[in-house]
Amino acid sequence: MSPAAKETKETKEIKEVKEIKEIKEIKEAKKPSNLRANAIPTDGYVLSVDGKLKTRFETANEAVTAAAKLKETYPVIQVAVYDAAERKYSPVESPETK
Repeated sequence: MSPAAKETKETKEIKEVKEIKEIKEIKEAKKPSNLRANAIPTDGYVLSVDGKLKTRFETANEAVTAAAKLKETYPVIQVAVYDAAERKYSPVESPETK
């Protein structure tokens, strides 16, 4: 193997490792943060399941989407979205079956 071919192979491997690290960082950044049991959030939107605050989201749309999906899967539980800035709960109803 020539030195030039060896260098290009090493360069490709380094680029692949960097791309994998970047992908992992992006995936980790998109995860919603979990709350401590004894802390009430002051910002963002929190998913409330059976009266317990579970997962924090940055936007109301993300929180409502997660709540609707959870309510669709488990229609018996009580699901609400807590707006930390307003300090208000918005209940999520199960979709009507036709």
